[in-house]
Amino acid sequence: MKGKVYLIGAGPGDPDLITLKGLSYLEKADVVVYDRLASPKLLDHIKRDAKLIYVGKASKNHIKTQDEINEIIYQEAKDGNLVVRLKGGDPYVFGRGGEEGIYLYDRGIEFEVVPGVTSAIGGLCYAGIPITHRDIATSFHVITGHLKDEEEELDWKSLSALKGTLVFLMGVSNLKNISENLMKNGKSKDTPTAIINWGTTSNQKTVIGRLSNIYDKAIEENIKPPSLIVVGDVVGLREKLNFFENKPLLGKNIVITREKSHASETINKIEELGGNVISFPTIKVEKISPNEELDKSIINITNYSYLIFTSVNGVNIFFQRFFQLGMDIRTLANIKIAAVGSKTAAAMGKYGINPEIVPNEFVAEGLIDELSKVLSKEDNVLIPRAKIGRNELIDELSQIATINDLKIYHTVKDEENKEKIMDILNDLDSYYLLFTSSSTFTNFSEILKEDVGPALEKGKIISIGPITTKTIEEAGYSVYKQAKEYTIDGILELLIKEK
Repeated sequence: MKGKVYLIGAGPGDPDLITLKGLSYLEKADVVVYDRLASPKLLDHIKRDAKLIYVGKASKNHIKTQDEINEIIYQEAKDGNLVVRLKGGDPYVFGRGGEEGIYLYDRGIEFEVVPGVTSAIGGLCYAGIPITHRDIATSFHVITGHLKDEEEELDWKSLSALKGTLVFLMGVSNLKNISENLMKNGKSKDTPTAIINWGTTSNQKTVIGRLSNIYDKAIEENIKPPSLIVVGDVVGLREKLNFFENKPLLGKNIVITREKSHASETINKIEELGGNVISFPTIKVEKISPNEELDKSIINITNYSYLIFTSVNGVNIFFQRFFQLGMDIRTLANIKIAAVGSKTAAAMGKYGINPEIVPNEFVAEGLIDELSKVLSKEDNVLIPRAKIGRNELIDELSQIATINDLKIYHTVKDEENKEKIMDILNDLDSYYLLFTSSSTFTNFSEILKEDVGPALEKGKIISIGPITTKTIEEAGYSVYKQAKEYTIDGILELLIKEK
């Protein structure tokens, strides 16, 4: 049985610009054929067993030729697979989608095309340049910067006479020729011109000039592909419409080492602020199951006067089991509940609980200070937490009350992405490394092994708080900055203030 091919436009770079239809097919694909212009973050949506085929397509440096790509998608579909050809921008706007579709049609393979946001529209938008404006430009013209036959020339006379916006795709290496030919054929040397590099991504960079000096400015700024060129008076509107490049974390590369279950909210916040997130979860949380001690403690929960949580993981694992056992939240009515910090308290809120005790300082020592004021030897305290963790809380409170140190989960190293993360870090000029606990730093070091020194020394280390800082410094590394408030929001506030 023959398969089917979906030629999907992934958009100009921001992964959120893919269409819902494109994303739905990507999630179902058996085979994904992709190149560098499609955001790698889109690959997070594929099936676990999907086959990935990288075909390159960097300017003048193709991993696979177009003929080879055509044959790959044909053969994969011929074998009965649902194939997604994931393409940057729109498949039909200089995306070679028409060639791929014809190749499949001629060989009897069914295909569909899912349009995408072309960089000619999206890239300009994110640079604060509307491609049309009824008072300035009532038409636009999208032109390839590279003809198939390099000896052939564009019709410069006709292009120079156009009054609308001119957008050249894949033309940065041909910029001098483009600007000179437009001026030679009548386009004013003072025409506002822009180059947008890596449009709609956190690495976006826009260079503004005139037709007469844009080439020199591009050289000064070391602009390289992928870039697009905009020629026209709409460039002058950028000062008022430039929403994207004003984001506080734009251009900052930030390595997140948190576990996957907690990282999504952090990643979303950073990306909303314009940052480029490199997700490298160094730990995986695994609940201890079966856990007779947990079940026994929950069933006999009314024996306790205090219930203390030291992490979001502890909250979620405890209450998921609590309700699985058919318990009623009203059984906690006479139990005082404490949380180590605001995030742990917020996790409780999802289960309808507001803890009575949350220290001002979000560390175990802060919790000890608060609890030592209210606990007595008559109190029976349940603390569901990680199998391996700091013992200060248990040791100090055991001197005051009866403590049940209940181990409900453990953390293990997540070593899946070592090679991938090193390739990314080696390609970056600079980056921040966010460590939100001692274990994320320790696991990061153990996973990278001999590569950890260069990786840490090249990056700027950001610590969530004093305990994590101490672990890092004891390992012989310097912390660039520590959050004032020991939370992810505290780290984000620190990064926003960075120049």
